[in-house]
Amino acid sequence: MMTSPAVVARGLSKFYGDVHALRDVDLEVRRGEIFGFLGPNGSGKTTTIRCLLDLIRPTRGFVRVLDLDPQAQPVAVRGRVGYLPGELRLEDNMTAGEVLRFFNRLRGGRAEPGHIRRLAERLELDLGTPVKNFSKGNKQKVGVVQALMHRPELLLLDEPTSGLDPLMQQEVLRLIGTARDDGATVFFSSHVLSEVQEIAGRVAILRSGTVVEVSETAALINRALRRVRVRFDRPPDVEVLASLSGVKFLGLDDRGAALLQVSGEMDGLIKALAAFRVIDFDTERPSLEDVFLAYYQHQADGAGRG
Repeated sequence: MMTSPAVVARGLSKFYGDVHALRDVDLEVRRGEIFGFLGPNGSGKTTTIRCLLDLIRPTRGFVRVLDLDPQAQPVAVRGRVGYLPGELRLEDNMTAGEVLRFFNRLRGGRAEPGHIRRLAERLELDLGTPVKNFSKGNKQKVGVVQALMHRPELLLLDEPTSGLDPLMQQEVLRLIGTARDDGATVFFSSHVLSEVQEIAGRVAILRSGTVVEVSETAALINRALRRVRVRFDRPPDVEVLASLSGVKFLGLDDRGAALLQVSGEMDGLIKALAAFRVIDFDTERPSLEDVFLAYYQHQADGAGRG
């Protein structure tokens, strides 16, 4: 059983003159995991993926993909990878089926025609329609099918649900999950944070070409602030609540319930509430988007103070 990482980058940097698209990026993607790559537009997500495939050469740094050097063995790497670029370009005068057969020939016919048809059916993609008649969303479906159809060991997906309606977004996420269940490793970039939260076990946050955090998705969310609303049978002792570690009293709502902000674990608050008669209790779990925006706000505030 292979235990080495599917993707390794050490000190990966890409400079365009004075513009530092990537600066000393360190990444390690484990085999069999779904790894989310987060960052705003222009943060370096696409540049990283292109360096992994040797579509562009890094200025410096070390990269290995499936234990291969993409610069020395680019054909071998691409033969084992399913790649969906962020800006997909297809031959307009070919039908979707012809495009997929073309990609399959390039890969030595590894994709079974029946598997291609099944993927197309799940995405409601008409293989007989010329690409020039497709919407952006249908072109994206062609890109998803070509990335998945040969059952690659590694999927490198740049914004895989871009241009798709919500139902098709969910179907693509299910297909990605199925690929992982079948043994593939998935590395995908996205700015749709809800989908990253749904399927990614770990995430990296990229900011201005630098990885600023790598974390388990659940741990990143659990570390964030929660909002808690507690309604008691009588007005609460505010000082007792405010004195708890990690708990901040925000005030009372229009029904007299206490509004609290909790950082870290909830255990201390739950134990303290045992001393009261609680009528109602609600907690609002942060989404990955809340965490992401709060993190960037914190970084911006720190930069402003510096």
